[in-house]
Amino acid sequence: MSGLVTRNRMIGFAIAAVIFVVDQWLKWLVDGPLGLKRIGDQLELIPFFDFTRVHNYGVSMGMLQADSPEMRWGLVAVTAAIAVAVAVYMFFQRRFIDILPLALVLGGALGNIVDRFRWGYVLDYADFHIGTFRPFLIFNLADAAITIGVVILLATSLFMGEKPDDDAAEANDASPKETT
Repeated sequence: MSGLVTRNRMIGFAIAAVIFVVDQWLKWLVDGPLGLKRIGDQLELIPFFDFTRVHNYGVSMGMLQADSPEMRWGLVAVTAAIAVAVAVYMFFQRRFIDILPLALVLGGALGNIVDRFRWGYVLDYADFHIGTFRPFLIFNLADAAITIGVVILLATSLFMGEKPDDDAAEANDASPKETT
Protein backbone atom coordinates (compact mmCIF):
# COMPACT_ATOMS: atom_id res chain seq x y z
CA MET A 1 0.00 0.00 0.00
CA SER A 2 2.88 2.37 0.70
CA GLY A 3 3.77 2.27 -3.02
CA LEU A 4 0.40 3.81 -3.84
CA VAL A 5 0.71 6.58 -1.27
CA THR A 6 3.61 8.73 -2.39
CA ARG A 7 4.45 12.30 -1.51
CA ASN A 8 3.66 13.52 -5.04
CA ARG A 9 0.29 11.77 -5.10
CA MET A 10 -0.65 13.12 -1.68
CA ILE A 11 0.28 16.64 -2.80
CA GLY A 12 -1.78 16.09 -5.97
CA PHE A 13 -4.87 15.02 -4.03
CA ALA A 14 -4.34 17.93 -1.62
CA ILE A 15 -4.22 20.36 -4.58
CA ALA A 16 -7.45 18.84 -5.94
CA ALA A 17 -9.08 19.24 -2.51
CA VAL A 18 -7.95 22.88 -2.19
CA ILE A 19 -9.29 23.71 -5.66
CA PHE A 20 -12.60 22.04 -4.80
CA VAL A 21 -12.95 23.86 -1.45
CA VAL A 22 -11.95 27.30 -2.77
CA ASP A 23 -14.24 26.87 -5.80
CA GLN A 24 -17.20 26.00 -3.59
CA TRP A 25 -16.38 28.86 -1.21
CA LEU A 26 -16.30 31.37 -4.07
CA LYS A 27 -19.62 30.07 -5.38
CA TRP A 28 -21.07 30.36 -1.88
CA LEU A 29 -19.85 33.98 -1.74
CA VAL A 30 -21.44 34.79 -5.09
CA ASP A 31 -24.73 33.08 -4.20
CA GLY A 32 -24.82 34.30 -0.60
CA PRO A 33 -23.02 37.24 0.99
CA LEU A 34 -22.31 39.07 -2.28
CA GLY A 35 -26.01 38.93 -3.11
CA LEU A 36 -25.69 37.96 -6.78
CA LYS A 37 -28.95 36.01 -6.77
CA ARG A 38 -30.27 36.52 -10.31
CA ILE A 39 -28.66 35.73 -13.65
CA GLY A 40 -26.83 38.85 -14.79
CA ASP A 41 -26.36 40.34 -11.31
CA GLN A 42 -22.95 41.96 -11.28
CA LEU A 43 -20.34 43.22 -8.83
CA GLU A 44 -17.42 45.25 -10.21
CA LEU A 45 -14.22 44.21 -8.46
CA ILE A 46 -11.62 46.02 -10.59
CA PRO A 47 -12.00 47.86 -13.92
CA PHE A 48 -11.38 44.72 -16.00
CA PHE A 49 -12.80 41.97 -13.77
CA ASP A 50 -16.30 41.58 -12.33
CA PHE A 51 -18.31 38.88 -10.64
CA THR A 52 -21.30 38.32 -12.93
CA ARG A 53 -23.75 35.51 -12.16
CA VAL A 54 -24.37 33.10 -15.02
CA HIS A 55 -25.88 29.60 -15.00
CA ASN A 56 -24.23 27.09 -17.31
CA TYR A 57 -26.55 24.19 -18.10
CA GLY A 58 -24.15 22.67 -20.61
CA VAL A 59 -20.53 21.68 -20.69
CA SER A 60 -17.61 23.64 -22.05
CA MET A 61 -18.74 26.81 -23.86
CA GLY A 62 -22.39 25.91 -23.32
CA MET A 63 -22.32 22.81 -25.52
CA LEU A 64 -24.58 19.85 -24.71
CA GLN A 65 -27.24 21.85 -22.89
CA ALA A 66 -28.88 19.79 -20.13
CA ASP A 67 -32.45 20.94 -20.70
CA SER A 68 -34.08 17.90 -19.12
CA PRO A 69 -33.59 15.98 -15.87
CA GLU A 70 -32.20 13.04 -17.86
CA MET A 71 -29.55 15.26 -19.48
CA ARG A 72 -28.69 16.83 -16.12
CA TRP A 73 -28.11 13.49 -14.44
CA GLY A 74 -26.40 12.17 -17.54
CA LEU A 75 -23.88 15.03 -17.32
CA VAL A 76 -23.42 14.35 -13.61
CA ALA A 77 -22.76 10.66 -14.36
CA VAL A 78 -20.36 11.36 -17.24
CA THR A 79 -18.38 13.99 -15.35
CA ALA A 80 -18.29 11.78 -12.25
CA ALA A 81 -16.94 8.90 -14.35
CA ILE A 82 -14.27 11.21 -15.78
CA ALA A 83 -13.35 12.40 -12.26
CA VAL A 84 -13.02 8.79 -11.06
CA ALA A 85 -10.88 7.91 -14.10
CA VAL A 86 -8.63 10.92 -13.46
CA ALA A 87 -8.26 9.98 -9.77
CA VAL A 88 -7.38 6.39 -10.67
CA TYR A 89 -4.95 7.55 -13.37
CA MET A 90 -3.17 9.68 -10.75
CA PHE A 91 -2.16 6.43 -9.03
CA PHE A 92 -0.26 5.37 -12.16
CA GLN A 93 1.82 8.55 -12.19
CA ARG A 94 4.93 9.18 -10.15
CA ARG A 95 6.31 12.49 -11.33
CA PHE A 96 4.76 15.66 -9.98
CA ILE A 97 4.64 17.19 -13.49
CA ASP A 98 2.32 14.32 -14.46
CA ILE A 99 0.22 14.46 -11.27
CA LEU A 100 -0.28 18.25 -11.11
CA PRO A 101 -2.47 18.64 -14.22
CA LEU A 102 -4.56 15.64 -13.21
CA ALA A 103 -5.06 17.21 -9.77
CA LEU A 104 -6.21 20.45 -11.38
CA VAL A 105 -8.70 18.60 -13.59
CA LEU A 106 -9.93 16.48 -10.66
CA GLY A 107 -10.47 19.43 -8.31
CA GLY A 108 -12.28 21.41 -11.00
CA ALA A 109 -14.43 18.48 -12.07
CA LEU A 110 -15.52 17.82 -8.49
CA GLY A 111 -16.48 21.47 -8.01
CA ASN A 112 -18.66 21.51 -11.12
CA ILE A 113 -20.18 18.10 -10.32
CA VAL A 114 -21.37 19.38 -6.94
CA ASP A 115 -23.00 22.40 -8.62
CA ARG A 116 -24.77 20.29 -11.20
CA PHE A 117 -25.91 17.86 -8.50
CA ARG A 118 -27.13 20.62 -6.15
CA TRP A 119 -28.59 23.18 -8.59
CA GLY A 120 -28.84 21.47 -11.97
CA TYR A 121 -26.35 23.94 -13.48
CA VAL A 122 -22.82 25.17 -12.92
CA LEU A 123 -22.55 28.61 -11.33
CA ASP A 124 -20.13 30.79 -13.31
CA TYR A 125 -19.07 34.22 -12.10
CA ALA A 126 -15.57 35.25 -13.27
CA ASP A 127 -16.05 37.96 -15.88
CA PHE A 128 -12.79 39.22 -17.40
CA HIS A 129 -13.25 42.08 -19.85
CA ILE A 130 -11.52 44.99 -21.52
CA GLY A 131 -14.23 47.62 -21.78
CA THR A 132 -17.09 45.80 -23.47
CA PHE A 133 -14.77 43.22 -25.11
CA ARG A 134 -14.85 39.85 -23.37
CA PRO A 135 -12.08 37.53 -24.58
CA PHE A 136 -13.52 34.64 -22.54
CA LEU A 137 -16.93 33.38 -21.60
CA ILE A 138 -17.81 33.92 -17.94
CA PHE A 139 -16.23 31.06 -15.99
CA ASN A 140 -15.42 29.89 -12.47
CA LEU A 141 -12.36 28.62 -10.60
CA ALA A 142 -13.22 24.99 -11.42
CA ASP A 143 -13.34 25.79 -15.15
CA ALA A 144 -10.00 27.61 -14.93
CA ALA A 145 -8.38 24.68 -13.08
CA ILE A 146 -9.67 22.17 -15.66
CA THR A 147 -8.46 24.34 -18.55
CA ILE A 148 -5.01 24.89 -17.04
CA GLY A 149 -4.73 21.17 -16.24
CA VAL A 150 -5.60 20.17 -19.80
CA VAL A 151 -3.13 22.72 -21.23
CA ILE A 152 -0.36 21.32 -19.00
CA LEU A 153 -1.27 17.76 -20.04
CA LEU A 154 -1.09 18.73 -23.71
CA ALA A 155 2.15 20.65 -23.28
CA THR A 156 3.88 17.84 -21.41
CA SER A 157 2.73 15.24 -23.93
CA LEU A 158 3.84 17.38 -26.87
CA PHE A 159 7.09 18.82 -25.57
CA MET A 160 8.40 16.47 -22.89
CA GLY A 161 8.61 13.37 -25.10
CA GLU A 162 8.48 9.83 -23.81
CA LYS A 163 8.82 9.21 -20.10
CA PRO A 164 11.74 6.93 -19.29
CA ASP A 165 10.82 3.49 -18.03
CA ASP A 166 11.34 3.56 -14.23
CA ASP A 167 13.35 0.30 -14.20
CA ALA A 168 15.50 1.37 -17.16
CA ALA A 169 16.10 4.79 -15.62
CA GLU A 170 17.19 3.21 -12.33
CA ALA A 171 19.51 0.81 -14.18
CA ASN A 172 21.09 3.68 -16.13
CA ASP A 173 21.64 5.66 -12.94
CA ALA A 174 23.27 2.66 -11.24
CA SER A 175 25.62 1.76 -14.11
CA PRO A 176 29.10 3.31 -14.18
CA LYS A 177 29.53 6.08 -16.71
CA GLU A 178 31.86 5.44 -19.63
CA THR A 179 34.54 8.05 -20.26
CA THR A 180 36.39 8.70 -23.49
